[in-house]
Amino acid sequence: MYPFTHHFYIIASFLFSLIVCYKIIPSVIHLAKEKKLYDEPNHRSSHTTIVPSLGGIAIFTGFALSILIFSNGFLIHELKYIIAATLIVFGLGVKDDIMVISPRKKLLGQIFAALVVIILGDIRFTNFHGILGIHELNYFVSILFTIFVIIVVTNGFNLIDGIDGLASGISGICTLTFGVWFYITGHYEYVVLAGSLLGALIAFFRFNVFGKQNKIFMGDTGSLILGLLISILMIHFNELNIYPEFKYAVKAAPAVSIGILAVPLFDTLRVMFIRIKNKRSPFEPDKNHVHHRMISLGYKHVHASIRIMGVNILFIAIVFALSDIGNPSLLVIVALLGAFFSWLPSYLLHRKKARELQTA
Repeated sequence: MYPFTHHFYIIASFLFSLIVCYKIIPSVIHLAKEKKLYDEPNHRSSHTTIVPSLGGIAIFTGFALSILIFSNGFLIHELKYIIAATLIVFGLGVKDDIMVISPRKKLLGQIFAALVVIILGDIRFTNFHGILGIHELNYFVSILFTIFVIIVVTNGFNLIDGIDGLASGISGICTLTFGVWFYITGHYEYVVLAGSLLGALIAFFRFNVFGKQNKIFMGDTGSLILGLLISILMIHFNELNIYPEFKYAVKAAPAVSIGILAVPLFDTLRVMFIRIKNKRSPFEPDKNHVHHRMISLGYKHVHASIRIMGVNILFIAIVFALSDIGNPSLLVIVALLGAFFSWLPSYLLHRKKARELQTA
């Protein structure tokens, strides 16, 4: 295939997804208003007005149509299983957005989607890259570890979807990062996949952040889809770097992957730690997320999202710049930075409240 053809499919997948999602969102908003399918404000909400929460339908439609049409120029053997797994979490998310389902049923649905990708699509971690002296994983351990990672990443994106622009912005940054690396290394089939997702995310971001009459949330439908697809990009990135012997190889791919997904991963770990420490279920919702802290500090949604996105970009720059030091050292650096930035808003909020008490 000629380079021009490569670029045509990549650009077309991005633009088609963006246009489809952009055109569909007003119809989804109209339908949600007609059927009264709103996200009602509650004690955990960072918004105060009712807003349609079915944006994930538009994201899914833009992505799925684009990848199905423009992957034709490439051979993606596992694509049908990726689409099948995405359909599973799509159905799961739609039901949860409309009727609300239990965390247990949601988790079982995610595991089922993960198994479709892992067993049928053979998309899984096969190597530990020498971490703890472990290299190749046996098949059973590979399946269990990949399920664990997909569930953690999927729920990480689900949990950061709390203020305008954050989940779609972080997802866009992660998708763009993986997509650029796939492009540089010549894995154009996954560039098309990333481009199809990125186009839909940009269209959604416009309505979610800047929409006035046409504001919409992605809901669980959107966040679950994003988590699943980005975890697939992450797995493929790691698998391509098992034997980093080519020019643009990443020597510490696992540590770099964690850095790329820093915000959802570390925020999830921090919140789970707080809930367990307070003897509560780790799945019980609360307002302890970093974005909640940022809002409590007085930031508007878009300003909080931009700052958190900036931190994630900083992580990405650091892990790529330091990838040559190897996984052990880089993992320590990422963990320390993750702990620092995860707890910083809480520290600043504590200082703010202490000053308010002194001046009261």
